[in-house]
Amino acid sequence: MSHPLGVSRPDLTVTDLPTPEEVFKVSKIGTKELVKYAIGPSLIALGISIGSGEWLLGPLSVGQYGFVGVGWVITVSALLQTFYNVECARYVVATGEVPVVGWGRVPPGWKLWIPLSVFIVIFAFIAGGWAASAGQGVYALVHGTVAPTGAEEPRLWAIALLVLVFLITALAKRISRALELANWMMVSAILLALLAVDLLIVPWSQWWDGIRGFLTPAAPPAGITATQLGGLAGFTALASGLNWYVMGHYRDKGYGMGYRAGFLSGMRGGRSELLASGITFPDDGLNRGLWRRWYRLLLTDMWGVFFVGAILGMLLPTLLMSQAVAMSGQKPTRANVPTFVAGVLGDEYGPALFYVALVVGVLILFSTQLGIFEAMVRVATDSAHATSPRLRALIEGDPRRFYYPFMLVLLVIISIIIHLTLPVGLVEWSANMSNLGALIYPFLLIYLNSRLPRPARPRPWHYVILVLNFLFFGFFFVNFIADFIGEPLVTF
Repeated sequence: MSHPLGVSRPDLTVTDLPTPEEVFKVSKIGTKELVKYAIGPSLIALGISIGSGEWLLGPLSVGQYGFVGVGWVITVSALLQTFYNVECARYVVATGEVPVVGWGRVPPGWKLWIPLSVFIVIFAFIAGGWAASAGQGVYALVHGTVAPTGAEEPRLWAIALLVLVFLITALAKRISRALELANWMMVSAILLALLAVDLLIVPWSQWWDGIRGFLTPAAPPAGITATQLGGLAGFTALASGLNWYVMGHYRDKGYGMGYRAGFLSGMRGGRSELLASGITFPDDGLNRGLWRRWYRLLLTDMWGVFFVGAILGMLLPTLLMSQAVAMSGQKPTRANVPTFVAGVLGDEYGPALFYVALVVGVLILFSTQLGIFEAMVRVATDSAHATSPRLRALIEGDPRRFYYPFMLVLLVIISIIIHLTLPVGLVEWSANMSNLGALIYPFLLIYLNSRLPRPARPRPWHYVILVLNFLFFGFFFVNFIADFIGEPLVTF
């Protein structure tokens, strides 16, 4: 029995969904089991999310222009992206196929969509701006002062952090689980530290200004460009139209049919089988009930963890930046934004808060680079493994034999690129390239998800939300291209 879906890829084989208890090896899924076992992919996404937008582009925009006209862009972006993430993950949970492989089912077929998608992800994220920015923070931690413009040592620290990413994945038994645990620690430390510092130094009137700015639609502030707003929108929450590149972790976590499809194991893990094509479930009473259970877990993971964390992850750093601007009477620049807050807090309160802010900044940026670097390798590995029987024969069916050499190649390339421009410039480029995805992938998702087994298909209003993603993020990308080649279409 099989389920035809799209073109140029094998039909999906059909078997029953597993139960959550079977996957997570527990007798029942209560609150404790939910937190301990079921929550996870959202944390990897959140670790990436709390990074470039939250520590660089968001604070830079708020520091220069204030909350009014900026904050509501953050909120709209987070809402749209969380809806979009759920739709990307819906396909993974229903088929066990990661999105980059699923795109190959959309006409005209895999020879267009899979290579193009791998290229877009790598082209958008290979700049390594997060590692470069984190390297500035490590330099300041080591030397007790901000690095001079153009210094080489911060870039060497950035390369060392990339090597650390390689080691984390290499020492893992199961790569996704290692990323989950790393992000549990980093995201918890980041949010708790930011909350403590904000409660200590940010007055309540400023808290209210920030919250009101997040909730009140207003015209963009005079002087800000649509390219700057586009970078902020693109990297609020995750990566707008390219968020799908992280949703494959639901397969490795074992959500739904992902449990049947396999996962990527680390060097310390035993060899695990990874199916080259997807698998889905029959439309019967048993599987309809199981699908509803998996879908509720997905919604809890995305809305309860990712969305809430993304909003807090943007609100807390921007409040801190706003207070730093008020205390110093200065505004951050593209060159000094990675360490601006730490410098102001050090001047105002002494070295303790200087180092706290630096550590938080390094954790924020490193958690982002950890997820993005690994995801680029994962997307390429999944694509190559799914589409090339010759490669599967060459690596003897073990994806790790492609995964780790490719990661080393990317490490070398990123180490070269981070020498080319300012870290914030690298991140703004990546953010606006992420908006390019919103012009393409919502429509590919509509095609795929509308052909899933009936219980897994979205409701009509979900398609409307996907079109809104196209309109919102696509506007910023079109303006970015116009600005890049000449004059922007919209200025404020």
